[in-house]
Amino acid sequence: MSQAPVNAALDARGVATVTFNRPEVNNAYNGDLIEALLAAMDELARAPGLRAVVLRGEGRHFQAGADLAWINTVRPQSAAVNQAASRRTFEAVQRLNTLKVPTVALVQGACFGGGTGIIAACDVVLAADDALFSITEVRWGLTAAIIIPQLVDAIGVRQLRRYALTGERFDAGEARRIGLVHEVVPRAELAAAGERVLALLLANGPVAVAETKQQMLGLALGGQDADDACWAPVVAAHAAKRQTPEAAEGLASFAEKRAARWQG
Repeated sequence: MSQAPVNAALDARGVATVTFNRPEVNNAYNGDLIEALLAAMDELARAPGLRAVVLRGEGRHFQAGADLAWINTVRPQSAAVNQAASRRTFEAVQRLNTLKVPTVALVQGACFGGGTGIIAACDVVLAADDALFSITEVRWGLTAAIIIPQLVDAIGVRQLRRYALTGERFDAGEARRIGLVHEVVPRAELAAAGERVLALLLANGPVAVAETKQQMLGLALGGQDADDACWAPVVAAHAAKRQTPEAAEGLASFAEKRAARWQG
């Protein structure tokens, strides 16, 4: 019996812990993980007394972005299938972004590609001192289109112009400097740091917290709902890029463990 790609548990305080559970592939996301994350958020939205959500990754790494083996199974399929995959991925990040309760991400090890968009969509991000970050999509001939809105909100266009274009890796200290994470702690203290933040959040009025978050999001981002028409071109561009010859070469270079041979 295969393990669930996402586990969710709600405690007596109203704190839900949502755990990426594909440690054998560094919690890289595929279609099953995206659907499980959406289902978990559906369930949490109906949970009475929900006060906060903690997001974490099982094993050595938080989340290593997209599972490129899965991307390679989606890419040769129809444009409609590719659009649907991009749409569901976008929905998961944007719905996490707009949850009415505070979200706290606890990051250890690798946080790459879509993982950086996931944490940019969270309200509070705590990183272990061993965390490593990269907006990797361009390395594989892809774009980060569906997480760019959250990353712009988190780190600003100026920092994104460097890190989304170079695809370089950077450490937790740099992630804190540019605003991707709020605090860096020793790996052994990550859970305790999360509890400290939760205590602060739970001491506040839940309705006031929800209204404050909604007001901030309304100022920071245009459309908040994943169904808002303003997001359609973002999803379409993300899906279309996956089916280009450049993406095919980038993904092949990863699979074959070689440098990409770019054209143009």
